[in-house]
Amino acid sequence: MPLPIKFVSHNSAALFRNEPIHFGLTNLGWNLKDSSQVSDESLHGGSFRVMLWGQWDWPLTLSTPERAVLEMLDRLPTNESFDQADKIMEGVTTLSPRRLQKLLVDCKSIKVKRLFFFFADRHNHPWRKHLNREAVNLGTGKRMLVQGGRLDPTYLITVPEELYAGQ
Repeated sequence: MPLPIKFVSHNSAALFRNEPIHFGLTNLGWNLKDSSQVSDESLHGGSFRVMLWGQWDWPLTLSTPERAVLEMLDRLPTNESFDQADKIMEGVTTLSPRRLQKLLVDCKSIKVKRLFFFFADRHNHPWRKHLNREAVNLGTGKRMLVQGGRLDPTYLITVPEELYAGQ
């Protein structure tokens, strides 16, 4: 028996300065008024794709893996676990550094950017060496994400002690 499909909508308007899903010529990949393709490349370097869906061919916007990772980290620790985020970040071996760089520069959340670099450094994927961390505003000061967690000295965020096991 096939599992039901579940669509999860993330409000990324709070996450990015330049919301790529809006009406206008700067970012819209699909013109809803006349159902024509406007552009394949968005301000975020193609961080979303539009596909036709449903019997009326409604445009459905899908995040690319790079954008989806940042959206997932935005939900940490309230709606996602550190263990789950760690496993996801361990498996994302083919992310686009160019797309990531654009998204990270545009991202408004200091927490998300610090978590992203924390996990990226932890798993040492080949794409990590192509990211310019200095071009990304990581803010100042410490951020407590977990009560009783361990303060990461590089990114000044508290993370669960288990993430340091075996290091």
